[in-house]
Amino acid sequence: MSDPMFVFQGHAVTQIEALLGAAVVVILILLVAVLRLAGGGRGAGDTEAARAMEAQMAQILRMQAETSGRLQTVAEVFGTRQSELTRAVSERLDGMGHRIGSSMSQSSNATHETLRQLHERLAVIDRAQRTMSGLSDQVAQLERIFADKQSRGAFGQARMEAIVRDGLPEGAFSFQPTLSTGVRPDCTIRLPNGAPVLCIDAKFPLEAFARIEAADTDAALKEAQQAARRDLIKHIDDVRKKYLVPGETQDLAFVFVPSESLFGQIHDRFPDVVQRAYRARVVILSPTLLQLAIQVVVTVIRDARIREEAHVIRAEVGHLMEDVDRLFERVMKLQQHFGQTQRDVEQIVISAEKVAKRGARIESLEIETDDSGRAASPAPRAAAGDA
Repeated sequence: MSDPMFVFQGHAVTQIEALLGAAVVVILILLVAVLRLAGGGRGAGDTEAARAMEAQMAQILRMQAETSGRLQTVAEVFGTRQSELTRAVSERLDGMGHRIGSSMSQSSNATHETLRQLHERLAVIDRAQRTMSGLSDQVAQLERIFADKQSRGAFGQARMEAIVRDGLPEGAFSFQPTLSTGVRPDCTIRLPNGAPVLCIDAKFPLEAFARIEAADTDAALKEAQQAARRDLIKHIDDVRKKYLVPGETQDLAFVFVPSESLFGQIHDRFPDVVQRAYRARVVILSPTLLQLAIQVVVTVIRDARIREEAHVIRAEVGHLMEDVDRLFERVMKLQQHFGQTQRDVEQIVISAEKVAKRGARIESLEIETDDSGRAASPAPRAAAGDA
């Protein structure tokens, strides 16, 4: 009964409060009726007043009973509706709690998966950052090397030596030997048959080309290109004068450029200088072209060695032909032996067949004995006329 039935102006009204309110209403109605009877006058007499009052009281009591019944019915209806509403709200809350729990679980799993993927990507980014840091250090070190002329020369020398060592056999090259003129080229390659050596230079001028990359105005770019052209022509002339020694070196020398991009820049910006180098018998090579040149030299050395050993190969081929002829003769003799063996086997088979026939004849004879125990003349079992 203490459960709220309805809400009136923000206040939850219970069943007891509703019944009390109904009783107050009934009392107020009774008071109003009494006041009306009292105001009607006392001239009709006490009896009629009493009767009227009793009738009014009976009617009021009947109305009160009906009101109480209706209020009880309303209370029961409200109680039933409240129970149903409570049960429906509870079911809705349970379902909503289940859905919220499921949704939160799915959201938690998705969040964990997203965090895991994010952690993996952060790990990849961290590794990439460490790799980029290492590359930055290497680039900075390479920049310091190119900034120092002596270190730059050592870098070009080391890369050229690595390519030559990988391509040529031992004894076919020398690093920084001394020529008869006192000049020390960076590398010489020994060619077969006592041919003059081939010289390679690895000290390429890079200062002007670095200024070309650093130029930020047209005037600075033009000045840097002119300086690079002068340095390149001077270096080609120096190589031609120092490394082309008649009778001692080849009439061709290589200038090694340790960068493919720089090699392409030279051919793109200074094609006339490249043609001038070709006319001066000086060839500018990138690392890839130096590898190809080394392969050509290896092929030449291999062909020369094959020609030097041609008489040995010819003698070995002659011995091989003699062995082949001897093998053929022995195979023919072995074939004759196999033929004779086959004929002998055929003769043996014929003799075995004859022996088998004679054994069959002997087995077909019957040996008879007389009374004295001596063997009588054999009598054939069959009437066939065997010889």
